[in-house]
Amino acid sequence: MEKMPQVVTLSDGSKMWENGFEKFTAKVYLPKCDLYTDVINYAYMTPYLLVFEENKMNWEEAKKFADESGLSAIAKEYGGSVVFIYPTNEGGWSKAPADLFASLISETKFGQYYEDGVTRMRNRFTGEWGDCFIRGGLHRSYLYGFGESADYIAENCMKTIIGDGLYGKGDISPVICILENLSVIPKPERRDMPVVSIGNSDEANAALQAAIDDVLVKDKADYYDDFKKFMKKYRRMVGFINIEPDLEGMGVAVEPGYCVVPTAADNRGDDKDTKEHKIGYVAYYNKSIMDTEGGVPLVMCFHGGGDSAMCMVALSDWHLVVAKHDFLLVSVENHLNSTATETMALIEHIKGKYNVDSERIYATGFSMGGCKSWDMFQEYPKVYAAVAPMDATFEVGLNAYGQPVENYNQDTILPVFYVGGEQTPLPELPFQEAKCMNRMAYVLRVNKAKTKYDVKFEEKDSWVNPIFGIDGDVICKAKDEEKNSVLTMHLFESENGCCYSIFGSASNQQHEMRHLNCENAWKFFSQFRRLPNGELVGGKMEDVVKMYEN
Repeated sequence: MEKMPQVVTLSDGSKMWENGFEKFTAKVYLPKCDLYTDVINYAYMTPYLLVFEENKMNWEEAKKFADESGLSAIAKEYGGSVVFIYPTNEGGWSKAPADLFASLISETKFGQYYEDGVTRMRNRFTGEWGDCFIRGGLHRSYLYGFGESADYIAENCMKTIIGDGLYGKGDISPVICILENLSVIPKPERRDMPVVSIGNSDEANAALQAAIDDVLVKDKADYYDDFKKFMKKYRRMVGFINIEPDLEGMGVAVEPGYCVVPTAADNRGDDKDTKEHKIGYVAYYNKSIMDTEGGVPLVMCFHGGGDSAMCMVALSDWHLVVAKHDFLLVSVENHLNSTATETMALIEHIKGKYNVDSERIYATGFSMGGCKSWDMFQEYPKVYAAVAPMDATFEVGLNAYGQPVENYNQDTILPVFYVGGEQTPLPELPFQEAKCMNRMAYVLRVNKAKTKYDVKFEEKDSWVNPIFGIDGDVICKAKDEEKNSVLTMHLFESENGCCYSIFGSASNQQHEMRHLNCENAWKFFSQFRRLPNGELVGGKMEDVVKMYEN
């Protein structure tokens, strides 16, 4: 990789830089924005704006085009960048290699590694570990072409493209193609690649409309308006096109924010050597509920280890559960850079900003975020009314850093709703690894379940229940038609006649968090309150069973 000019900071605070690769050169324009990009990862919602230049532009021309076309406005709104691409070969786009897009994705994808459970990122141009300067998600890659570059896209990119993506080889096909002034008649090879057709012939438009499910035909470009009304809703995940819900139209507020907290002694993240540091978060709630008398429930949400706050919520559909059930969801960014103790300070900040019912505070998380939820059970059980760790655990007594916890919870009942995937390759359920069995035994003991959990891992081939070792006192099931999956929930009754412990498994589920699991976790949460004196209220066995049976 040949390094070219260094990063240039312009008078308005925006940045530009350029690098050369074997098959293309790339210029990046990063407009200055007012978002909390230092503490919030906007990448899941950030479009990857790729301009295939018709003719190679210099830096000033590229910036002017981005500003005047409206692409800069899109980038600013999502903390993104505009990337300009031109082939290195002689002859321009007419001679460009057919695999240029695949090469582009391979060369400029971000990389990551883990240190003490914290994700470190690679600069997508220099290859150095640090800030990730190109801002935009592969699952939102939008290709803009003009004249010859539009012809190139039509002939080489409107098909399934297999390449080296973030998680290895897979479908890296662009999400949307914006084609302006074509001179060829396109022959798309897949229907699920929306197109914005600008200034093209009737014949070209007819060919696009016959081959593609969603085509927007325009005489003149309006990139910002087209993005908002047509393009924004699309994303491509593992090759499949998905439609994002219109949260704004549904009345759901999405509010990024941050607070500054004292750095705890057990912090093992990037800020472990500081006196204080920021914690970023994204809040989701129905705009109509914040004046509710007595406050609204709060669910603290923790993402997976290589994940982000916004991505976690969207892929699990927690935002749709919010829209349906009227509570405040706070998805914590980079939570492995903060501890359970620091989360308490974040909760106080949230309570000062929003109308929170302090008796109804809950926690959930996926994968490493599931482990973070277990931290709350172990370290601050009297703060929460219930928790829903999902898809992961450490051994009992260890925190999400894998470090020992002093004086962890031994006798404070805290309701738990846990789900793991039956087909996951990772240890999530008792039959997969002894630490999962130990965690289940720990929860049932602390929550004073009537049923004694005394199975042995080495005897799992003869367990009464092949997944958990034993059956719950009541078994409830929920069908996920979309995923062809069944969520089987084992409800355990405690000594006082309440259901404080549910352990579930989802068939046909890998290492993932799903809408059905979140929906049923919320149903469980809604049964409980933690009074100011620490008393737990709610959760009678018959009430919980009736809720799930209905």
